[in-house]
Amino acid sequence: MLTRLRRIARLAGSEITVLWFACRHPATPAAVKLAALLLGLYVISPIDLIPDAIPVLGWLDDATLLGFGIPALLRFLPAEALADSRIASERLLSRFAFWRRA
Repeated sequence: MLTRLRRIARLAGSEITVLWFACRHPATPAAVKLAALLLGLYVISPIDLIPDAIPVLGWLDDATLLGFGIPALLRFLPAEALADSRIASERLLSRFAFWRRA
């Protein structure tokens, strides 16, 4: 169970960095950049559909939105931008020892 959660966390972390590098790539459409910005603002915003003060449900809506939003945004990227972003993400994450461990 713990191994599975670790694998999910690693995947989420790598997808977030891929999206970060994709937003900095010149071939990425402006609509994807705007949607990624809005997604990030929603997650850090104190105004939510379910307030974060409710212990589990408040964080669950943010996690669900990120879980569906990031892969959806990555599907709209051009192949060149996605490939370059994945390479840059791997280069960045391979620097950290805790990330290299399986």
